[in-house]
Amino acid sequence: MQKSTVYILLGGNLGNLIDTFEKACAHIELKIGTILRKSALYSSKPWGFESNDQFLNQVLSVETTLEAHQVMHALLNIEAILGRTRKQSIKYESRIIDLDLLFYNDLVTHMSDLTIPHPRLQFRKFTLVPLAEIAPELIHPTLHRTVTELLAECKDQSDVKAL
Repeated sequence: MQKSTVYILLGGNLGNLIDTFEKACAHIELKIGTILRKSALYSSKPWGFESNDQFLNQVLSVETTLEAHQVMHALLNIEAILGRTRKQSIKYESRIIDLDLLFYNDLVTHMSDLTIPHPRLQFRKFTLVPLAEIAPELIHPTLHRTVTELLAECKDQSDVKAL
């Protein structure tokens, strides 16, 4: 079977996030593949909406034999298992867990339910900072920039702090 490397962003701002992230990682290992690297945990203010609860974020690199749509389906399943409920009418909101598929090898795809690379990753320091920690030389397949370059060019002024 062909092995692929995927990058997954974990995020959340409700509940015991460290425990939730540990559970998410256990489910990812069980359902998706082997975690190769984990960034530190990073804290930041909510992006795109107001809340008093800080977000925690972490990026994982994972080796998998699953196809991209299977990885996405597994991530949605893990979110549901961990208590995430999605509201179609609200784009950004507080949440227990959010699992975003950032990259799947150098795949570029735009389907109704899946866009890879993640379409907003280059605009978000809370994604780029932990991603740069574990994959600084990873090249974005459509922007043709390394993660380090994307972070340097990012206009997001958010304060993203390692815990």
